[in-house]
Amino acid sequence: MAGLNLRFTDEELDALRERAAAEGRSMQAFAHDAVIAAINEHSRLFNEAAEHVLKASAELNRRLA
Repeated sequence: MAGLNLRFTDEELDALRERAAAEGRSMQAFAHDAVIAAINEHSRLFNEAAEHVLKASAELNRRLA
């Protein structure tokens, strides 16, 4: 599995440490899951926007076909 080094300010690292500890998880596991969640959320928002555009333009597309 590939790795990635990230740099945090002292304040960011403290916040990460505290949040991970509060959930009983390692900082690495917490950071990994946060990145994956952000990726998934971005994909979900993109898909919702694409669906909205397709629905909004369906009538125009039908007329142009």
